[in-house]
Amino acid sequence: MIRRRAGRPVAAALLLWAQAAGAGTLTVETAEGAVLVTARAPEGAEWCLTWNHSVTGGHVADCFVNREGRMILARSYLHDFSAGLGEVEGRGGRLVSAPGGGYWLEDIDDAIEGNALPVRIGRPSTDHRLSVGGRQHRLSPRAVGQRVHLVLTPE
Repeated sequence: MIRRRAGRPVAAALLLWAQAAGAGTLTVETAEGAVLVTARAPEGAEWCLTWNHSVTGGHVADCFVNREGRMILARSYLHDFSAGLGEVEGRGGRLVSAPGGGYWLEDIDDAIEGNALPVRIGRPSTDHRLSVGGRQHRLSPRAVGQRVHLVLTPE
C-alpha cells in the first residue's frame, strides 16, 4: 500500500505564502512612469537614499525599511547641524555619533504616505544614490532635475 503524505503539499503552500507575504519590490519611477531601478525589498529590508548636501557638500542619508509592507523612514545620517540639517522636534528617539564624524538620528519610525516618496534628483555634484540589496544605484546621471518616486510595492 502506498502512503500519501498530505502534509507535504500543505507545508509547501504555506512556505510559498509566507515568502510572498514578506516579499516586496522597491522601484524608482519617473513622473512619466519610466522605471529607473527595481530591487527586492522583503520584510525587514533596509535601503538608503544618500546625497551630498547642496550647500556644504557633506554626506546626507535617509534610510528606510519595509515593515509589514509599509515604507518607514527609520533613520537619517547628517554630517552636521548646518544649512537646514538637524533634529526635528519630536522626531526620532536618539542621536548617535557616527564613526568618522556626523551623527545618526535613530528610531524615527515615520511611515511614508502611500509607500511613495517623491524626490527631486539633484545635479551631478549632489549625486543622489540609492543603496539597496548590496548594490548602489546612481540616480543623478539618469534623472538630473527630474522628480521621481521611490515606491515600495508589497507583494
